[in-house]
Amino acid sequence: MEAIIERLKAVILMVDPDAAFVKKYGGLVVESIPGQPKSQFCGIFAYTRHVSLEFTHGSHLDDPDRILEGSGQHRRHIKFARLSDITEKRCDGFLRQARRLQGNFL
Repeated sequence: MEAIIERLKAVILMVDPDAAFVKKYGGLVVESIPGQPKSQFCGIFAYTRHVSLEFTHGSHLDDPDRILEGSGQHRRHIKFARLSDITEKRCDGFLRQARRLQGNFL
């Protein structure tokens, strides 16, 4: 799972080089403005059999292929069991959307 987490962190930093990773809620939350909790746009959480990338405002993301999971009012997530899932599930596109969208909530 550690390799998946490290790859996700690298993809997040490609999308937002200034992103800050904060240990919180048993994982890492990602802030676009370091030290500003309201700028959180995603989080990485490790479980026994997968890593989950949680999107703070995931219900607002464009997902025509229904890759995102969850049915809550706001959050959506993607589960990764293999490194190849990061590419196959188009993680970078969702991160770019989430980062752009976050500006609407600040």
